[in-house]
This record gives sequence, C-alpha cells and structure tokens, in this order.
Amino acid sequence: MIDTKVVAISGGAKNIGKGIARKFLNEGWAVAILDLDTESLEKLNFEPERTLKVVGDVVDEYDVAEFFVKVKEKFGRLDAIVNNAAIGGFKDFLSLSVTEWKRVIDVNLTGCFLMVRFGAILMLESPGRGAVVNISSTRALMSEPGNEAYSASKAGILGLTHALANSLGPRVRVNAVCPGWILHEGEEVSETEHKQHLVGRVGKIEDIANIVYFLADENQSGFITGQCFVVDGGMTKKMIYI
Repeated sequence: MIDTKVVAISGGAKNIGKGIARKFLNEGWAVAILDLDTESLEKLNFEPERTLKVVGDVVDEYDVAEFFVKVKEKFGRLDAIVNNAAIGGFKDFLSLSVTEWKRVIDVNLTGCFLMVRFGAILMLESPGRGAVVNISSTRALMSEPGNEAYSASKAGILGLTHALANSLGPRVRVNAVCPGWILHEGEEVSETEHKQHLVGRVGKIEDIANIVYFLADENQSGFITGQCFVVDGGMTKKMIYI
C-alpha cells in the first residue's frame, strides 16, 4: 500500500474530468481514471507512477469491478471517488426513444451507483475516512426544452448523494457539485455570454476541479456531507424575463 492518497475518477480523460485529475496530482495524490475514450486516455501524459489509466464503460458492472481490482493491485488503497462520466442526449422530447432515455440514465446515474458500489469496498478497507464527489448539473435544478433525460439523470444524482451519505457515513462523506456553464478545453464564447453571468464570466474547468478537491480533502471539508454545491457564476439566481 502506498502512503499517497488515491482518487478514482470516471470520465477523467478530458475536459472537466482531466482537470480534476490534474488538480489531485498537483496536490500530491495518485489518480486512477476509468474512461471509454481510448484515444484521450492514451494522450494523457500524467506521471505514470501515480497514474492508472483503464478503458471501460461505467454502465458495465464488470468493467467497473475490474477497474477497482486494478486500483487495489497498483495502489493498495482508495481515498476518494469522483463520478464525472456523463453524456448529454439532448433531444426533442416527442422524438426521444426509450433506448436513448435509458442510455443517458445508465451512464449518468447508474454509472455513479456502480462506481460507489464497487469502490466503497476498497475505500472502507483503507485507512482514514473516504469521500465521494458526484458531478451533477444545474440542469438538475432548472431546465431547457429537450433535456428531459439529462435533467432527470442529474437530479437523480442529488438523491443518490444524500442517500449514500446516510448509508456510508461516518467513514465516507458523499457530496455533489452542480456545475453551470463550464468552458471545455479550447472552447471560446462571446463577451456577451460572459457578461450574462453575475460574476462576469463563464466558468473554467479549474472552478470545478478546485471545489471537487475541497470536498475530497478531509482537512478542509470533514464536516460536510450529503450536500449539493452549485458552481454557476450565479446564473441559477438570476431572474430573466423576455
């Protein structure tokens, strides 16, 4: 077992997940990443001694179970889980098929369940207290037309979060983050789009990575569990009429 703390991140090969992985590495943690995007995983140039990269689907319980076997084999411990893997699936409601609905629910919600279901076993065997951080969305709280599957899946994460906080406490704390508009790698927006936010700008990947690390760090957030943190530049508090 290594002395370094270990975090497992789903969907950690690019964008927000990659930024979260980099934050933990910069803070001295080891990182295990499960992602279906083989090409993006291969491009990650993180320190190999403190990084485990595994190709797998969070919907497949065998992939998830095998992922945590590999985490145990390489690192011998697990201190945090970040559930970031997600798909959009935005589509006109009357055209949305049951198959499309189920795929979004499976990836975004059932994937969280499976990561914690198999990861918590190793976490409870590890020293100290553990933490789970689930990435939800402001669409769990507000919507646009055509995002029924996505909004339902992200709202389900909030319910799963406080349920897990009860089931896994006091050894494991469980919290959720609801990002608003976060710029992906290489993405740019207009000044008008920046200014519509109460803080005057669209969110950055670092905004999410920082709060995820805060919630995983026992020294900073050891008295916080079962909560949802909205990180959206104030947009959910802005009343708009047209």
